[in-house]
Amino acid sequence: MSQLFLRTLREDPADAEVPSHRLLVRAGYIRRTAPGIYTWLPLGKRVLDRVGQVVREEMDRIGAQEVLFPALIPREIFEDSGRYADYGEGIFRLKDRKSIDYLLAPTHEELFTLLVKGEYASYRDYPVTLYQIQTKYRDEARPRAGLLRGREFVMKDSYSFDLDDDGLQTSYDAHRVAYQRIFERLGLDFRIAFAVSGAMGGSASEEFLAPADNGEDTFVQCASCDYTANTEAVEIAAPPKQDPTVQPEQQVLDTPDTPTIETLVARLNTLTDLVSGQGREFTGADTLKNVVLKTRTPGDAQWQLLVVGVPGDREVDLKRIGGQLEPVEVAQADAGDLAQEPRLIRGYIGPQLLAEMGVRYLVDPLVVPGSAWVTGANEVDKHAAFVTRGRDFEPAGELGSVEIRDGDRCARCGGELTIARGIEIGHIFQLGRKFADAFALDAQGPEGEAIRITMGSYGVGVSRAVAAIAEQNGDDRGLCWPASVAPYDVHVVPVGKAKPGEPSEQLDAAVALAGELEAAGRRVLLDDRNASAGGKFADADLLGMPTIVVVGKALAQGEVEVKDRRTGERRNVALASVVAELTR
Repeated sequence: MSQLFLRTLREDPADAEVPSHRLLVRAGYIRRTAPGIYTWLPLGKRVLDRVGQVVREEMDRIGAQEVLFPALIPREIFEDSGRYADYGEGIFRLKDRKSIDYLLAPTHEELFTLLVKGEYASYRDYPVTLYQIQTKYRDEARPRAGLLRGREFVMKDSYSFDLDDDGLQTSYDAHRVAYQRIFERLGLDFRIAFAVSGAMGGSASEEFLAPADNGEDTFVQCASCDYTANTEAVEIAAPPKQDPTVQPEQQVLDTPDTPTIETLVARLNTLTDLVSGQGREFTGADTLKNVVLKTRTPGDAQWQLLVVGVPGDREVDLKRIGGQLEPVEVAQADAGDLAQEPRLIRGYIGPQLLAEMGVRYLVDPLVVPGSAWVTGANEVDKHAAFVTRGRDFEPAGELGSVEIRDGDRCARCGGELTIARGIEIGHIFQLGRKFADAFALDAQGPEGEAIRITMGSYGVGVSRAVAAIAEQNGDDRGLCWPASVAPYDVHVVPVGKAKPGEPSEQLDAAVALAGELEAAGRRVLLDDRNASAGGKFADADLLGMPTIVVVGKALAQGEVEVKDRRTGERRNVALASVVAELTR
């Protein structure tokens, strides 16, 4: 440690928001270069490389082959796939000295597709899976949480190329198993959750999430079955469909000064005839709230209005809507947007006239066919009761739009759903033929026919996994690395008093012990600094090697103290036996 390029910090960095960021900076694993951009110091680089090695071993195990692409990509390649516009402001764009446009790659589907197209021609060449571990770049608007949301990050991306959908399923299943092995070896607690494909496209998508209180992803788990899903993709149980013909006729009501659900419900419950007719008081769940949003396709300057209908006792989840509509951009409409259509009266919007206005209308699946609602009558101070889906309005489609709540019911088994937070550490997609179509990736079949290749895309956040491991394996004293990724296996800490200029019995014994452990195949960090015992102990806990060996007072009895950093268990072991014990 006297030679190691390392400075630990006693205070938390001012910009650290989550434990992994705080601990990795304090322990000298990373340093901030700019918002969302970090330098990896020697200890951090060792952890990053060990995570990458686990990923490589498991990818090689399923027959994938490693390549390496450039990060700098000509604009026209992403234009051919349509993603230059799809990414919008999310990518770094630049020009060379000849004013030719390039981008820093956020991902590499296009280049993988073109590589295979250029090298393979026959059906006999397939299937093939290629992967790389490389730095990616995304112009994150709000980089935060250290390595968890950065502008530059290390990712493993792999791509399978198959002749048919059955082959794609086989490749997808192989990656799914490989990812389970990767995250198990990394010591991560993880969940596999259904997810939306978003801008990637394709027919199937699953996320690998590491549960963490500070995770930016929200997912749900069913208490009664194994259903797990990202909140953007979750399906919750909806009420049974109803018969629209048995609903009472639509009735317009005078509801002055009721622009909110709360004021509307209060007003409805003063209408005694209406309340007695339904046999109970009204609640927000009886109302249909219509929220005006706006959408914009990447590359388009013009926004389009979109109205989403949800039960009045639920809030709209813009992130969930955006995830399902991606790459289309979604935002809340403002007064200027509403002015485009004067018949959209804030607080009194109903679905009855939206089709006539040419405004797209989608409803959450909780607004089931045949259900009747109290909703706006498209007039100031007017609402309408018994407005029925399938009779008085018909939406253009359904879109999961409500914020998920603890206690919502599972669409599969009816069990109770609970909400948790997690860090996305991996994602697998069945891309299908989106990129093969864009670049005409075909194989010549046995009869000379063209076979359009089908693809899968699979990512692991290598640098993000380092942060996820730190989130799950830290405590109030520092990091606690699993043995599979720790920069060193054993941290040897000699402590004891020696007169200046005189040899230290503890240090000499520690140097000898470190050499023996190294010779036995263990990677050893030796704290040979002239520092206080308290400082050495604090740094040992902060750096987080799996095993800490203290060579101190017990040496007089021929023993050293062995500490398990994860459990905190301490035991004295004979110096003559410690190498054998730590190499078993």
